[in-house]
This record gives sequence, structure tokens and C-alpha cells, in this order.
Amino acid sequence: MNGTDHVSIDETLRHALAQGMAATELWSLLLSVLEQRAAQRTPSMVRQQWKTDRFVQPCAVNQRMLNELDSHLLAAAAEFEALELSPVAPLASCSTVALTSQNRIVSTARGTEVVSDPTNVLALECARRLREAPDAVIKLTTSHRCVRAQAVPKRPGFSAHFRMFCLASAAHERKDHGFVTEALAEHIRTHLSALDRLEKHGYHFPDRRLRLLATPERRHLAERMSKEIVELPVTLETLEHPYYDGLRFMIDAGTPDGNAVPLIDGGAFDWLRKLTDNKRMVYVASGMGSQLAAMLFRRVARIA
Repeated sequence: MNGTDHVSIDETLRHALAQGMAATELWSLLLSVLEQRAAQRTPSMVRQQWKTDRFVQPCAVNQRMLNELDSHLLAAAAEFEALELSPVAPLASCSTVALTSQNRIVSTARGTEVVSDPTNVLALECARRLREAPDAVIKLTTSHRCVRAQAVPKRPGFSAHFRMFCLASAAHERKDHGFVTEALAEHIRTHLSALDRLEKHGYHFPDRRLRLLATPERRHLAERMSKEIVELPVTLETLEHPYYDGLRFMIDAGTPDGNAVPLIDGGAFDWLRKLTDNKRMVYVASGMGSQLAAMLFRRVARIA
């Protein structure tokens, strides 16, 4: 058998597993394979993986510190309903609606994936609720440990799994894009309130700066928002990233070494329109790298 034959067999097998087999049969097959793989492993092999695998390493931040941090962040988001999400979500929760590859996500053998971005999961919950109550305004928040499979920047505070604080708002759009602009402004002010609260409990976020990014078609909305948000300096920039639906915001803060860190990121997304088949649905989501905040911006080590 030559190399070409091997390639042909691999492609045939891949096609059969990906498309030619019913999902329930595939999950059953994969679970059986993993069970047999696990039976072949020794304690020393497990110990070695615990030592070297970046996905299983414990977080570098003290858990008590993260719990205290979460309590302050959730308190700042009192206007949002707080959800404790499952560690896993339906397979393709991100890749079916957002511009991302499934290869960047840890998929499981049970038709699920480890949550890599809570805002995608919150969009699913918003879609469910709006189907039941189409006129509702949904506002959700969560703090969640995420796992991502892409390469990790070799900088302090970055790891394969990390804590993220998120906000999500969803509703039918109103006249003159009233809902999307109002929701974005509320997210910005909530995050700023969270930073203010943290600064009373041992953190420092100097040199804050708000960037509003918009496509040319939506620049007038960014300009409208920039006049309403007076809590910190605002700069307008052109949005080129197609991941967002025309509007994005970023909040930077300075670290003790003088570097500006993009700590908070949010914007409008078209995910809810895809999930509900309703073009009038608007979804706004944002997130703060809370674990990054604990590592780079804490100036008083009070938690032991």
C-alpha cells in the first residue's frame, strides 16, 4: 500500500465519521474509543499530562481572590440577571453564528463543546426567552471560566483557560437604532462602574480610555454615543473586523509598567438574528478579562 492509498483511506474514514454516520452512532463510537484509550493509561501517564498539558494547569490566581472579584463585578451589574452557565454548550455554539473555527474550541465526544465564550451561550438563552416573550428586553450577566484552543500570547496573564465577566442585552430594535445605542451605553457604564468599585477594594485602573469603533454606515451612531458618554476620554475609530455588527467598543487601562491593556471589549452582533430568523432582533454583548484584571491591576494583596 502506497502513500496515496493511505490518504484515500483517511479521507474516506473522515468523511464517514463527519457526514456518513448518524450523530448518536458517532457519539457512541467516540465514547467507546475514549473508554478503551483511558483503560490503557497508567497513573504515571496521567501525572505527566497534569504536569505538561496547558489545558489542565490550575489557574495562577488565588481562588479566594477570584471569588471576591466576581462578587464586586456582579454587584456592579445589579440591573442584569446573573446566570451560572454550564461548563459545556451545544456543539458549534460559536462557529454556526460567529466568525470562528471549531478548531479553536475544545469539542467533546458527546455532541457538546467546552464554553469558550459565554456571550455566545448567553445569545442562545436570549433567543430562547425572546421566542417565548417577543416583546421582552433581556439583560443577562455571568462570570465564567472559558477554555480556548488557539495559541496563547506569551504575555503575563494569558492562559488556555481564564475567567471572563460578561454582559448581554437583547430585544427588538427600536426607532433610530434606539435599543442598540442604549444597550451599548449601559454596558460601557456598567463596566466603568465595576472598575470604580474594584478600585475601592485594592485595584487600580489608571489612564482609562474608551474607543468606539464603527463601520462608515454606523459612524453616526458612534458619534451620537460619544457625545453622551462623558465619564472618560473617547476616540472614534473605523471598524474593520467583520466579527461585529457595525459597532464595537474597547476600554483600555494602563498597567504599572506603562502599557495600555485592552481590558474590556464589546459590541453589537448579528447572532440573535441568525438564531431567531428575525431581522429586527438586536444583540449586544461585552466582556472583561477578569482574571487578567486580577493579575495585572491588583495593587493590594489582601486575599491569602
